[in-house]
Amino acid sequence: MAEAVIRFGGRGLDVPPPLSLYVHLPWCVKKCPYCDFNSHAAQRIPEAAYIDALLADLERALPDIRGRKVHTVFFGGGTPSLFSAEGIDRILAGVRALTSLAPGAEITLEANPGTVEAARFAGFREAGVTRVSLGIQSFNSRHLQALGRIHDDGEARRAAELAATHFETFNLDLMFALPGQTLAEALADIDTALTFQPPHLSAYHLTLEPNTPFGHTAPANLPDDDLAADMQLAIEARLGEAGMQHYETSAYARPGHASRHNLNYWQFGDYLGIGSGAHSKLSFHDRIVRQMRTKHPQQYMDAVKQGTHVADTRILSRHDLPFEFVMNALRLNEGVPAALFEERTGLPLSVCASALERARERGLLETDFTRLEPTQRGQRFLNDLLELFLPE
Repeated sequence: MAEAVIRFGGRGLDVPPPLSLYVHLPWCVKKCPYCDFNSHAAQRIPEAAYIDALLADLERALPDIRGRKVHTVFFGGGTPSLFSAEGIDRILAGVRALTSLAPGAEITLEANPGTVEAARFAGFREAGVTRVSLGIQSFNSRHLQALGRIHDDGEARRAAELAATHFETFNLDLMFALPGQTLAEALADIDTALTFQPPHLSAYHLTLEPNTPFGHTAPANLPDDDLAADMQLAIEARLGEAGMQHYETSAYARPGHASRHNLNYWQFGDYLGIGSGAHSKLSFHDRIVRQMRTKHPQQYMDAVKQGTHVADTRILSRHDLPFEFVMNALRLNEGVPAALFEERTGLPLSVCASALERARERGLLETDFTRLEPTQRGQRFLNDLLELFLPE
């Protein structure tokens, strides 16, 4: 372990951070042209065989999380709601049998309109899911068509109604700066969403990712930067008026309904990722490790049988850690206590003293030395703030 200690470079972690579990279910009905996630259009989902692989993956990972409670579980994809309620129940039964799942753990499942109905939502709830996250994107049929979504505005409304009926807490995912979208239309989506009284809402700027159809050929009539910025400010104001706290770059929540799973990411907590292409970040006393599973679903299932499904493992060096930490923590509008840096990285905060000083001089970081908190300017120019912490 001596080499790992040197590479880690700190005094070590006295107490590991909270642990979450991420479960990747990679299939969807159709690949959206803006999506760069590890997702695959479903011809046929080998549900039983994939769940076998997931549970074997989890069992093989137990030495890495021995003695630690799992505080949240998140089913991401793909479209996890394509799996049966019985399949989700089997996975969660395996999680309970193999790990120490904390009482009252938050268990989230992503779902898309058009892949859910009342009986399925009731089944997910009965299996132990406590929260759903709905990929609405827009309540405008023209914009949904431009995004290549398989659902229409009626299905979007019906899915939101079902979420509100079956779950005490749920999230509606919306996007703005869509092709041909006006400021009034962006706010109309927000107003429609608010009629369902969502405890949590995410509002994302449409991003043209490089390895996607939209990245190769940008759609016509995209709002310019000024209009997109106006949309973002208007959305923030409208949701604030509705009593929703803007607690993270793209996330808004009513009191007590912030995503505990995502908060653990942003506070540089640990997470074990199982499933094809899933990522993990795990802390040990003398090192912090990132892992990635084999990406293609069939190759992943084959590799699990051979015990070769962890495709990449990387120990974070002391030079990586400051940027890795702030890349997450400074997405939170209220930031984090300064003491959390040493608690989660094992390094003294002094290792990034120069970056902190420059950030404060440029008005990107608050001058309260007990917290690492972006100013409003820092929130608006987050990439500029984060670049100051990149390893030289």
